[in-house]
Amino acid sequence: MVLDPAATAGLGDSAAPTLAARHGPPLCSCPTPTPALRCPRGARRLSETGAVMRRSEGAGMRGGLRAAASLPHIARGRGEEGGGRRSPCLLVALRPCNVEAERERFFRASFAYDPQFEYAEPVPAAVLDKYAVASDRFVAQAIRIIRAVLEKYGTYESFEVATGGRLLSKCQIWSVIRKYMQKEGCVGENCSGVAGAQRSPYGFRGASCQLAAEKALTPLVVVQLTDDLLSQAVMMVEDSRPTLAINLAGARQHWLEGMLRHEIGTHYIRGVNNTRQPWHSSEGRKQYSLKPANPTEEGLASLHSVLFRKQPFLWRAALLYYTIERASRLSFSALFQDLEQYVQDAGIRWEYCVRAKRGQTDTSQPGCFSKDQVYLDGILRILRHRQTIDFPLLAALGKVSYEDVNRLKKFGVLEKARIPHFMQDLERYMKQLDHIVTTNCLNEEELEQLLPD
Repeated sequence: MVLDPAATAGLGDSAAPTLAARHGPPLCSCPTPTPALRCPRGARRLSETGAVMRRSEGAGMRGGLRAAASLPHIARGRGEEGGGRRSPCLLVALRPCNVEAERERFFRASFAYDPQFEYAEPVPAAVLDKYAVASDRFVAQAIRIIRAVLEKYGTYESFEVATGGRLLSKCQIWSVIRKYMQKEGCVGENCSGVAGAQRSPYGFRGASCQLAAEKALTPLVVVQLTDDLLSQAVMMVEDSRPTLAINLAGARQHWLEGMLRHEIGTHYIRGVNNTRQPWHSSEGRKQYSLKPANPTEEGLASLHSVLFRKQPFLWRAALLYYTIERASRLSFSALFQDLEQYVQDAGIRWEYCVRAKRGQTDTSQPGCFSKDQVYLDGILRILRHRQTIDFPLLAALGKVSYEDVNRLKKFGVLEKARIPHFMQDLERYMKQLDHIVTTNCLNEEELEQLLPD
């Protein structure tokens, strides 16, 4: 999911990037985290990076948040809040309203039970039909990636600790965010005082708004820290503003900047660039015969998440792909048992199974919600064609497929286009993509056969 162009349509020339990173002094005070974002009415969830869900210490008992991401977030529903009734966002509609009760029953039955999910509102049939069929094209590659991680680290938990590093304090998180925003030029023109900061289209909330006033900076993206959000990161449009919420419990030393590259460096920047293009509207996309933005959009963002890791394993994308393919053939309980060969932790397996079976009522039947296969699908397509893709142009043209880049170049508005700072050294960028291929045991010839020109 990507940034709604309407949310950034009002950005002026201040949106142009400052390509040289302007590192300010680290923050010296810890902002108080704002309340968790749970897809409020009137807000649109745009993207999410690496979800975490509450898991039990025992059957049906809620424990703490997972320290880092194991899979994408399933939004939690809210009660009605005054006013007229509005349709919930997709992720709320797809989350069973009785998921906790069914989890307790599943665990009490020693996993020999297929949950019977209920939903607060009917899930749109068109959505279920669109994602009813899973692909098995890249199952062999997904299994190879999963096994490579387990061979090196033994378990996912060991992989998480070894590669993610320590959890960061609030002060450290704000410092990383601020420096990253400056690298991407996500600060506007000078403003004067708190009032000026509040009048600007976009800005940090709470204590960070005070920072904007003190430093005379007007950020273009709202950033919130929370210790209750059930995902590592969620980007949405709230009150017509691009809003990025970051979970304090999932901000690890070596993974936080990757999350920012995913959400800001990919989704947000391509969204801003898209507003300048003649295909920014649905009518424009039809006029120029554009292919869908996905799987390119999520594949590119997922690559950027791991881009500069020493061990850039694609575990999450691979396990999601595999789980969904198996869900299309298995019941919930059989899928849960099948995943045990790769994931020993019962709580994590439950999360992946719920994710793959969302939208179903009777999970004793084979079936899946295949949307999350887009991550690995997009990753492998981009890696297959990485030598011929113009990556800076792919960012500059907005929400387009890599397949349309060469054709659209002559029509694109490239003046003042924003390019992610990590693409400035293109030679280094390409070497990192090669490193991802090698680390994940991907075979060039095999990819060429699977994805011929």
